[in-house]
Amino acid sequence: MKLYFTRHGKTRWNQEKRFQGMMGDSPLLPESLEAIQALGKELKDIPFEKIYTSTLKRAYLTAEGINKQLVHPAEIVRSDDLRELGLGSLEGQLIPVIQERYPKDMVNLRHHLEAYDPTPFNGEKIEDMLKRINDLVEKAVSEAEEGPLLFVGHGAALTAAIQALTGKSLSELREMGGLYNNSLTILEAKDIKPPYQMIQWNNVDFLEGTGSKPDSLL
Repeated sequence: MKLYFTRHGKTRWNQEKRFQGMMGDSPLLPESLEAIQALGKELKDIPFEKIYTSTLKRAYLTAEGINKQLVHPAEIVRSDDLRELGLGSLEGQLIPVIQERYPKDMVNLRHHLEAYDPTPFNGEKIEDMLKRINDLVEKAVSEAEEGPLLFVGHGAALTAAIQALTGKSLSELREMGGLYNNSLTILEAKDIKPPYQMIQWNNVDFLEGTGSKPDSLL
């Protein structure tokens, strides 16, 4: 069974380089709507059994935009388990400012998740985030008849969760960098339980000409 993953369209806070996190949310940029449409067209012939999306607006609007392009639209299931990594008091703050305030923590968030400690700003533990997302993915796989399935989520959370689903350790989850907005990643689940096989990672070739510049931020 193939599992497709994408990050939501680019938002105003992405453009302003602000942390959004689990609770923060901001509107999609006008140019992101074109990118979402391009992704939908890339996926239009795939008969998704279900589409799972974060309950945050920037994600479920992305899921709805993709679904409108599909030849066979699918049921959309919203879940809090697909929300972004909780960043506590950092949410809504400018990333460059926070990098100066918490330099070690921010380097670890981007490069060394095994050493990341969110307690100074009351953030969510990486292990807790991985459990809620990957439990949802595994449950979705177990309930699917044949698939494929599409998951729409967020940059920091999906980057780590997808890599964990392939069997990587905490120290390896950021080795391939962060997910771009509206990128496409594909895993293959040969069994219900991970590890799953990586088929494609962070592809944005289909966004060429949309005016959406790839930027992973996290």
